[in-house]
Amino acid sequence: MVKHSRLLITSSPIPLSVTSAGALAWTRLKTLMSVSSPLGSPAKQGDYAYLLHIVRSLKSTGKGACILPHGVLFRGNSEADIRRALVCKGYIKGIIGLPANLFYGTGIPACIIVIDKEEAKNRKGIFMIDASAGFMKDGPKNRLRTKDIHRIVDVFTRQVDIPKYSRMISLEEIEKNEFNLNLPRYIDSQQAEDLQDIEGHLHGGIPSADVDALQRYWNICPQLRQTLFKQKRPGYMDLAVEKAAIKSTIYEHPEFAAFIAGMNVHFADWREKSSAMLRQLQTGCHPKEIIAELSENLLSHYADKPLINQYDVYQHLMDYWEETMQDDCYLISDDGWKAETSRIIEKDKKGKDKYKGWTCDLVPKLLIVARFFPKEQEAIDKLTAELEGITARMTELEEEQGGEEGAFSELEKVNKANVSFRLKEIRGDREAKDEYAVLNDWLKLANEEADLKKRLKKDEAKLDSRAYAFYPRLTEDDIKTLVVDDKWLSALDSAIHGEMDRISQSLTQRVKELAERYETPMPQMIYRVAELEEKVNRHLERMGFKL
Repeated sequence: MVKHSRLLITSSPIPLSVTSAGALAWTRLKTLMSVSSPLGSPAKQGDYAYLLHIVRSLKSTGKGACILPHGVLFRGNSEADIRRALVCKGYIKGIIGLPANLFYGTGIPACIIVIDKEEAKNRKGIFMIDASAGFMKDGPKNRLRTKDIHRIVDVFTRQVDIPKYSRMISLEEIEKNEFNLNLPRYIDSQQAEDLQDIEGHLHGGIPSADVDALQRYWNICPQLRQTLFKQKRPGYMDLAVEKAAIKSTIYEHPEFAAFIAGMNVHFADWREKSSAMLRQLQTGCHPKEIIAELSENLLSHYADKPLINQYDVYQHLMDYWEETMQDDCYLISDDGWKAETSRIIEKDKKGKDKYKGWTCDLVPKLLIVARFFPKEQEAIDKLTAELEGITARMTELEEEQGGEEGAFSELEKVNKANVSFRLKEIRGDREAKDEYAVLNDWLKLANEEADLKKRLKKDEAKLDSRAYAFYPRLTEDDIKTLVVDDKWLSALDSAIHGEMDRISQSLTQRVKELAERYETPMPQMIYRVAELEEKVNRHLERMGFKL
């Protein structure tokens, strides 16, 4: 809390734009903040006690903020008088509405009231943000993501009007609403309802209004609209391609392909600049400064880019920072660019130490293998795929012959010992010829499986040994390449490419949804229902039933 300073209530005149009702409210506030009430709040309005304590404690140029229940914005009686007086005095700079269920112990929504005395005399409005929709589920509670917080700060700092999110509300408009500050009165944050078109359902055809609603895609790919849709009648359109071909039509369209290619080049440009910056990290660097610079560069790099939300891209970076990258940066800050391996020791049931292999936090083995031993890994991958194929064939054989009359019906458990013993029992038995063939095939597969497992284990151990022995040979430039390019930026590359896939999938899903919604007009549905009903009735008559 800032140092207390006496609040001179009468030193500042009431804003001229506010009526005499505001003056009466301010007189009421002076009474509430008199010596008889140390916090300046009436006995039954405890929520305002915190806010008024902040107001009284601030100097004439002070600034503060308080998190309060949403009810303080609209409750009446004494709280209405306090609210009216604070607005008239110009102390409230902004209000930020938060999602519900953020805090433990309560599920009600809260808000942040921002106080600023410095510009109070000249204040002509209150900047409001409705951030109630920006959150993620985290167990039983909701949680603000990093991107949600950054967006709130950016918008509030720049005082930007964004439809359904933020607005500067004039004091005149607030006065017309009797100083009720409830955010829905000023910001309509409700998502537009997906309306059903009755004529489209009756006569078929996708409403042109629904196609027009996808204009943000058509701005980038104007010819794609003509490729996907064709005119049916005024105000309605038909799908111009087969439903099954919607996805491929979008992906393969030259305009959309050019957009994706351009976005890939755009990311590559940021990647190249970031790689150069990250390679300059030294012992003693400050990880918080690193992520601040990196994230702000990424956020500004994607500002005003079509179709992709810059804050979604930013969140990918912050998620990866939280999961992996910050630990790596702290390692570099402490020890520099060193790739040191360590043994993994675990306690067994008897409390004895047991060796479980080795690891390297900064440069995992997978990075070494991928860059320096790709052929060996490829051979292991082929063995793994072959092993999986044999295991699948054995499982399929067991399922096919596992019934009461199947080849495995005489076995308590299907394994090599039992199968081998059963083969000895029925060898030469002509009646068990088919059973013998099945069991023999399974046994051959089991032997192949065992052989492949041995080869795989041997090759993996050999590769593990070679990778372990390779670490001392790594130069500092090698480590920088492995960490910066192969680890950090490759992970971000994959995540941001996922955003590109989400954009195309979103368009594909919406086009398919519209096509399916209106593809069968109501008369055809009625006719089809009548046709099916007639078939059912004829079938019932053949069974001896009459309706």
